[in-house]
Amino acid sequence: MLGPVILAASRSDKMRRFISAAPGTKQVVDRFIAGETVDQVVPIVEDAADKGLEVTLDVVGEDITTPAQAEAARDAYLELVERLKVLDLGPRAEMSVKLSMFGQALENGHELALANVRPVVEAAAAIGTTVTLDAEDHTTLDSMFAIHEELRKDFPQTGCVIQSYLFRTEDDARCLAEAGSRVRIVKGAYKEPASVAYQDKAEIDKAYVRITRILMEGEGYPMIGSHDPRLIAIAQELGRRAGRKLDEYEFQMLYGIRSDEHVRLAAEGHRMRVYTAYGTDWYGYFMRRLAEKPANLLFFGRSILTKG
Repeated sequence: MLGPVILAASRSDKMRRFISAAPGTKQVVDRFIAGETVDQVVPIVEDAADKGLEVTLDVVGEDITTPAQAEAARDAYLELVERLKVLDLGPRAEMSVKLSMFGQALENGHELALANVRPVVEAAAAIGTTVTLDAEDHTTLDSMFAIHEELRKDFPQTGCVIQSYLFRTEDDARCLAEAGSRVRIVKGAYKEPASVAYQDKAEIDKAYVRITRILMEGEGYPMIGSHDPRLIAIAQELGRRAGRKLDEYEFQMLYGIRSDEHVRLAAEGHRMRVYTAYGTDWYGYFMRRLAEKPANLLFFGRSILTKG
């Protein structure tokens, strides 16, 4: 089981230095990270819009240790909103945020994260788009859901993410599947103990299907985050059974993975959103992409060998 090992390495400064210096790293990072700056990512948003795709933009970076860093993360998103406004791209691009970037793990972190993320959500609403709160490890979720509930009082379109590998998620899905809600379902990409999460892929997939059914049969707007053809087909069937039109839910996939499928689903009439990460602090995000799929790790290994 390489996944847990890679996830553990995502927290290692020694591994960060080693991988950052590896000669093949940039080639693989460029596959998953759209760029380092807003200027580099804007053409990607424009290209996606030309193809009938939508995007959700994530400014990568999670290792926040000071309130000043959390404020800098807030300001990076506010800069992004301003660029989307100028280019009239708001309706095609939402944003995804990790509350750890906004100071959630610091002293008084819940209040700090809420104070920092609120102006981003407000600015997004002003240009006709919204924000989705990404799920992180299970210890952060009660805070994330509470912040989500608070933000939805003024900005009901604010979304959140749930993870099928956690035992709690079916109950969370039932609570969230209400009118006006926006919920992204993913498998989960953090190293979680057996006391709170399924460890077997088959069990995680079964839970994913159960949770997708709950969302499709609910009154909210499901966002299906998966690259798995079988789970995508099941989600389409569950949508049909629930009487949903194609614009009453959407699929989401990562930038750089199954790009042809992005276009195919959009051509069929589905709403298709590409999760597009950018920024300089790419390490944690990159390592989770390697952990999620063995093929990503093999691709990375080949790149190091051929560039070495």
